[in-house]
Amino acid sequence: MLNLVLFGPPGAGKGTQSEKLIAKYNLVHISTGDIFRAHIKDQTELGQQVSQIIADGNLVPDSITIAMLEEEIKKNPLATGFIFDGFPRTVAQAEALDAFLDSIGTSISGVVALDVTESELTQRIAKRQEISGRADDAADKLKKRIEEYFNKTIHVLPYYEAQGKLTKVNGIGEIDAIFAELSAVVDSYSYQA
Repeated sequence: MLNLVLFGPPGAGKGTQSEKLIAKYNLVHISTGDIFRAHIKDQTELGQQVSQIIADGNLVPDSITIAMLEEEIKKNPLATGFIFDGFPRTVAQAEALDAFLDSIGTSISGVVALDVTESELTQRIAKRQEISGRADDAADKLKKRIEEYFNKTIHVLPYYEAQGKLTKVNGIGEIDAIFAELSAVVDSYSYQA
């Protein structure tokens, strides 16, 4: 099973590259952001809690995120692999993900971090906000999300680096060139298809 974690700050291109990786490797995409937005749209009880947390620019608590993630994985028993987008964001989440995957007989194959400068991120998200109007792309919330990534989330990378699973890829350039580099990294992982 091929299980990938795609890392990068807001606007790094995770969503764009995830779509291409999913198509090439037949993976199930698990985006905590998409899961949260679906709950918010459906106005579930969880969605209402998550909505307020996100509106304040904070991260959703680990317990909620992990439970939702496990539920999504269990919905796909025939999957040949998963790509985790936006998760894990803390070492505790990474440890919980490892423990859960181990309990179902699999593990993370590799972790790819898209490196993008803060100025590039700001430009990309400004464009994305014009096109999609996503509420979490508003300037004040965006600044907080980028700070959250660089102050907290980035500290998960050494956890995977210590396991020999981390590869950094330059996230600035042509989408297809970045994808070619990502594919070369993924192809280097030893996994059972």
